[in-house]
Amino acid sequence: MSLVITANAGETRKVGRTLGDSLKPGDVLAITGPLGAGKTVFAQGVAESLDIREAVTSPTYTIISEYEGRMPLYHMDLYRLGTPDEFTWLGVEEMLNGNGISLIEWSEKAGEELPERTISVRIEIEADDGRIITIIRPEEAAA
Repeated sequence: MSLVITANAGETRKVGRTLGDSLKPGDVLAITGPLGAGKTVFAQGVAESLDIREAVTSPTYTIISEYEGRMPLYHMDLYRLGTPDEFTWLGVEEMLNGNGISLIEWSEKAGEELPERTISVRIEIEADDGRIITIIRPEEAAA
């Protein structure tokens, strides 16, 4: 488990970039945290690490955005979903098991539908603009 405390959005983006540098095709990131915690800012850092030049924004209304870089990024926002069944109805299996990175905001809405290899990222709001970011890789969660 990694625990990082950031003081501002730039530092949160940098943590995303650092994690992104270690990702490989097929990795899944499950990001949780309250509204305004910086999930999309973190996602922007991951996208930067993948050499994605397009502006990465929250896909709350489109639910899934796909970006091309050195490998594809499938950016999902499950905020508007009501049940884990709705997640599976989106037809995301190919993305979750493909050659890109699946980054899922509000991932708790997927229930038990995420693969065991999922990397969990929890972002909590601290005083001012600070954040506490906890990253748990699947091998750590099983221990």
